[in-house]
Amino acid sequence: MATSKPWTSSFSRNLATVPSSTPGLKYGPNGTIFISSGIPDLDKILGGGFPLGSLVMVMEDAEAPHHMLLLRNFMSQGLVHKQPLLYASPSKDPKGFLGTLPTPGASKDDKSRDRDRDPENENGLRIAWQYKKYFGENQHHFDSNRDVKHEYCHDFDLRKPLEKHFISGQHIDCVSILDSPNLAALRDRCAPFLAQFPRNDSSISSAGRISIQSFCAPQCKYSNMLQEWDMLSFIRSLRSMIRSSNAVAVVTFPPSLLSPSFSRRWQHMADTLLSVRAIPDEDKEMAKLLTGYQDMVGLLNVHKVARINTQVPVILDATTFSIKLQKRRFLVLESLNQAPIDSSSGTSYGTSASCSGSSKSGALDF
Repeated sequence: MATSKPWTSSFSRNLATVPSSTPGLKYGPNGTIFISSGIPDLDKILGGGFPLGSLVMVMEDAEAPHHMLLLRNFMSQGLVHKQPLLYASPSKDPKGFLGTLPTPGASKDDKSRDRDRDPENENGLRIAWQYKKYFGENQHHFDSNRDVKHEYCHDFDLRKPLEKHFISGQHIDCVSILDSPNLAALRDRCAPFLAQFPRNDSSISSAGRISIQSFCAPQCKYSNMLQEWDMLSFIRSLRSMIRSSNAVAVVTFPPSLLSPSFSRRWQHMADTLLSVRAIPDEDKEMAKLLTGYQDMVGLLNVHKVARINTQVPVILDATTFSIKLQKRRFLVLESLNQAPIDSSSGTSYGTSASCSGSSKSGALDF
């Protein structure tokens, strides 16, 4: 008698397994796998970080390079986790930018561990000293396992450069797009880089990161009104390659240099869309409305959050966040309260500022 074949559904979910020892990867809902943005607060806002296979676009502010804060933390987090990096920049020497990347600061666990290893406290367990005999060799084994524990996201110290051992010996590809007459060369560099991380693998050993700074910068030869379609075609091609790979691409661009129609097309292509805006030094109106205004260096607006493997939209409690430097070293994001309403005019005080990359928008979203 022939044995009956087990029934299988045509709609089977292909979930790749992430080894527990793989640093920098975290599971999310619906089989989504995240990598960290390098900013703990931004990971919490986005629900875990940047999903693998997503395109992140950041709209720059023409008055301040705040987008570089996001880009540096994103690149540093990948290098700390030993993830391959492709960096494209409109500068002559893109490798020089690696020297400006921040280094991870000491975590609370590291500080307490150093305090425990202080010579003054080397005796340890002064009260329950009699329990030390039960540790023996297991204590040394426990300490060694604790030392190799990997953090998903670090607090990066913006005052200290990234240590050389994080940069040397790693797969880092730097590309200058300054003198490129077209985007074919950049596309040829991205394709083999992303081919190293096929999405159909049964297991994920590593993830790739692509950082493209000031994509439509005026100093680039390909950046003109006649080649806007070529730039849009490159973004579509990059998004298609990213979708089929275990990688994330972060692209920053100044929307003021694009026509309004093409700027909207670029924003539509992004899975996660962010924008940064500088705060004037002497804005008395905003100083009265916002607490801690003196500590703010800019504003971050979340326009779109990537949704991979689901059609459920994301509803954020707030979309505008203040960018602050804690102790002038660590980048933190804090949500803003809704501006009070003027009873005489019936309008919000917050309409005087905008976090959008376009100068036409006059509303500050909360």
